[in-house]
Amino acid sequence: MSEQIKHECGIALIRLLKPMEYYHLKYGTWQYGLQKLYLLMEKQHNRGQDGAGLTSLKFDLEPGKRYIDRERSNSDSSIKDIFDAVNRSINQYGHRPELAGDSAWAKENIPFAGEIYLGHLRYGTFGNNSIDYVHPVMRDNNWKSRTLVLAGNFNMTNVDELFNKLVSLGQHPRDYSDTVTVLEKIGHFLDEENQQVFRQYKNEGYSNMEISKLIAENINIGKILQAATKDFDGGYAIAGLIGHGDAFVIRDPWGIRPAFYYLNDEFAVVASERSAIQTVMNVATDDVKEVNPGYGLIIKRNGTITHEEIRVPQQRRSCSFERIYFSRGSDRDIYQERKKLGELLTPAILKAINYDHSNTVFSYIPNTAETAFYGMVKGVEDYLKVEKKRMILEKSSSLTESDLDEVIAIRLRVEKIAVKDVKLRTFISQDKGREDLVGHVYDITYGAIRPGIDSLVVIDDSIVRGTTLKESILRILDRLNPVSVVVVSSSPQIRYPDCYGIDMAKLSDFVAFKAAVGLLHDTGQEAIINKVYRKCKEQQYLPKEEIVNYVKEIYSPFTDDQLAEKIAQLLTPKDMRAKVKIVYQSIENLHLACPNDLGDWYFTGNYPTPGGNRVVNNSFINFIEGRNNRAYQ
Repeated sequence: MSEQIKHECGIALIRLLKPMEYYHLKYGTWQYGLQKLYLLMEKQHNRGQDGAGLTSLKFDLEPGKRYIDRERSNSDSSIKDIFDAVNRSINQYGHRPELAGDSAWAKENIPFAGEIYLGHLRYGTFGNNSIDYVHPVMRDNNWKSRTLVLAGNFNMTNVDELFNKLVSLGQHPRDYSDTVTVLEKIGHFLDEENQQVFRQYKNEGYSNMEISKLIAENINIGKILQAATKDFDGGYAIAGLIGHGDAFVIRDPWGIRPAFYYLNDEFAVVASERSAIQTVMNVATDDVKEVNPGYGLIIKRNGTITHEEIRVPQQRRSCSFERIYFSRGSDRDIYQERKKLGELLTPAILKAINYDHSNTVFSYIPNTAETAFYGMVKGVEDYLKVEKKRMILEKSSSLTESDLDEVIAIRLRVEKIAVKDVKLRTFISQDKGREDLVGHVYDITYGAIRPGIDSLVVIDDSIVRGTTLKESILRILDRLNPVSVVVVSSSPQIRYPDCYGIDMAKLSDFVAFKAAVGLLHDTGQEAIINKVYRKCKEQQYLPKEEIVNYVKEIYSPFTDDQLAEKIAQLLTPKDMRAKVKIVYQSIENLHLACPNDLGDWYFTGNYPTPGGNRVVNNSFINFIEGRNNRAYQ
């Protein structure tokens, strides 16, 4: 993607299953778990640059001893900051290495010397970037079994419903956000479960101190999560710790947001990305399992681990856009899917260049489109192989050595054209100054094409707003004087907002939406805009389950090709000499490339949860009424 889009957060959890002394003896340090958490977070740094945090939990400390530690940062170097703070806590005892190296003494006296570590990487989708919004968030209590810590990758579409339910329970939530409502919703049912177990054992004659231990041993985490998540509408992967030592990770019933885990007799590891676990723990792909949609991985204080159904799994709708762009491409399946996306575009690309491969240079827009580029190269090379075979067979009876040399010499022309030279900061506020800076974010390889003869094909993973294409990439590519520039998107046209974790909440941001509205005006069909607005307003306050996505009607009069042509028109810079064409992936090919991840609502408007329809209609209402607001809280 040539433009920055913030996306969902990342989680990382390490649960040591043996005493700390074991890791000291085997790996040379009691900090083994802490070190692995650091690596898991660094390997997922792509998932959060607005903040980071970690929490550690210690088992079996006496009352009065600090058993839970937390560090958070919302700086530009948040991962470094939190681990610098952790290391300062540890290094204060550097003058007493015989103590600092003693796992038992460290557990009693040094912060973050614990058995469970929970880390979080934050990409703020909306709102305040204060430290209060950085996970892990905590609901503290003197009863350890009531203390709750959460870190999640989630957005809820129905914060209003969840908030009102908390109020109806008699609560007074301190903030109107999905983070607070999720924390308090789970916290409420954690309190309920505590109270029920307390009453049970109290009636049986146990003392309060005895009951505290019995609650920790017998509290039903699955029951709590089933009750708390019953009304959740959104995409989520949420990790949690209970003060007495239980831990869990839950995933939404549609599998929208990812979560993976690895277990052995030494530790349980959870992360948002499979490849991070593989690299950090040095394990094979098939050893890392997926938290199933609708399930929870529950790790009890005694080390028992279960994979339990929390909500009834629905049709799997894992986010395909995440696989196209956001996730690390080092994952085995994601790498192959991205290559396939590029390969499947071959027929459309060849058509766009009129099959004139000899006068076309193929390249990509760094950096995330590189894998799709390899797939595109394979696709075009496969086409050339067929063409070479045909040419040889046609001349088989009269084929000369010169003819053969000519056929063999036919090859794909591949060059690195666009270079992301430096991450320039647009510190000039005036539009003219900013445009000039943006225009130099990318540089070009001069002399890579024949001016006035060659066309350029450049593949990108997606086109959302198209701002960087228009203001930077196309302008700089035009300096090479190509006949035409064909921009290829490995994803389909992004037409609808996301509401499950990615910062794509406003219809007015999408160039595909602007193109559709523009075509409605061009063709005298403006009445459709008002018709859709009326329909959206009429159902604005209906229950989310009854709402229909009427925004689809904005796009329905036009073919994909018509929209692509209009998008090319909108994105062509003023005074650009080369003709601009845009080629998009089809929905059908998207599903062929990512057959197990069918979350395509960005492109089709087919939201997996009812709350999605409400969000897209509200987004359209905001557009018509001139409000630059996100369509959900």
